[in-house]
Amino acid sequence: MRDDLLMDRVVDLGEVAVVLSERTAGWTSAGLEVGVTTWRDASAPWPQPLETDRARVHDPDSVGVVISGPGEAVLSVVLFRGGWADVDFVADLDDAGCLPASGITSASDFGTRMDHWVTRVFGSLGSVR
Repeated sequence: MRDDLLMDRVVDLGEVAVVLSERTAGWTSAGLEVGVTTWRDASAPWPQPLETDRARVHDPDSVGVVISGPGEAVLSVVLFRGGWADVDFVADLDDAGCLPASGITSASDFGTRMDHWVTRVFGSLGSVR
């Protein structure tokens, strides 16, 4: 059995998708562009494709989104059901990298962290426009 099939299910990715959906209107009204949510299926053969249709994913092990803003700023977040995320960003030419993202325990915890990451990359949403 593949090791990734043994990944603990710490975070409910369906609930995380709801958290992302709930925030999308605020982000877009602040001038950010929110990409389509992507899913990865743990049971798919390697290399596992990213799907945009949740119905095509039988055993989700990650959910992701890319948010873009002014000045070519971008935030890419992929949360894994095991409770960690890959968080990459470019705020400007002199400010880019990865943000720490481990020990995520719930969709609510993820939402709080997502709010911090968005603020870190794009600043106060009132000043994004």
